[in-house]
Amino acid sequence: MQAMRPRSFLQILSIVCLLLLPLSGFGRAADGQADKAVHRLVVLGDPHLPGRNIEFKEQVLVTINSWDDVEMVAAVGDICAGFGTEAEYAAAGKFFGRLHKPFFPITGNHDYYYRTPSGPHGRLVQGGKESQQAKLGLFRKTFGLSSHYYSRHLGRYLLVFLSADHADYLAGISDRQLAWLRRELSTQRKTPTLIFFHAPLQGALKRYRRFINTPDFIAQPAGAIHDILTGNPQVFLWVSGHTHTSPLEESFAAPVNLYAGQVTNIHNKDMNRGTIWTNSLSLYPDRVVIRTYNHQENRWLPQLDRTVPTPKL
Repeated sequence: MQAMRPRSFLQILSIVCLLLLPLSGFGRAADGQADKAVHRLVVLGDPHLPGRNIEFKEQVLVTINSWDDVEMVAAVGDICAGFGTEAEYAAAGKFFGRLHKPFFPITGNHDYYYRTPSGPHGRLVQGGKESQQAKLGLFRKTFGLSSHYYSRHLGRYLLVFLSADHADYLAGISDRQLAWLRRELSTQRKTPTLIFFHAPLQGALKRYRRFINTPDFIAQPAGAIHDILTGNPQVFLWVSGHTHTSPLEESFAAPVNLYAGQVTNIHNKDMNRGTIWTNSLSLYPDRVVIRTYNHQENRWLPQLDRTVPTPKL
């Protein structure tokens, strides 16, 4: 056997660098490819599956699959059309199985809140806690989630996904989830943060219909949410559905969307109509650019383009 010769300092340094390369690559991937200049995600308003016009909804997925730069797709609740039944969740699972992008869903009231009717034409009636918890469990199982609220990093941003799960509020966040949110934000005070939730913030729309800004159509409990947001200036975007606000409405993209002088509310139209719009969020290091796309006419709506600067932390 030939004796091993001592290695030079440069040889040892080269070996160490080679060993560290896989670790550094894994770190970047786990942190949402932080080395990229811009990160794009697409937001789906309330899908209401299977619902109406399923062929239009399926075409939306085809279009999004064709956008090579999309890294994530988020759906802001009301995945199910009515009551969060096993059949509706099965349809939702099959539908999103056609999506070829990482998918990040949250719940809305139609996913858990209501009691499943015994007949074919049941009314929307609040379910008991046992029923609600079972449906939240079905949501998690359908989409392979260990929790129905969670966070992810994308570039330099923190994305927080909150689910409607309150036993009594139509679009509310439970005490347990609020406690988790406080802890999560307390550890990320220097990280620009976007929050996704089913309902908009109080007063973030003009009252173009009688239910807008009423207790069932804002994020609840409103007081606790206000205290959390204003106590965490890193939160600057709130992305919601629930009100089915159309891009044709004056306050879809308007100064009224700014909550407490800090958080811009991005509204998303539901997918259960003849025309479907989606918002794309492009996350740059110093700003987020929001663009709206009309999927029936296959065109962007440049008059609705918005740029929101990241907060100076």
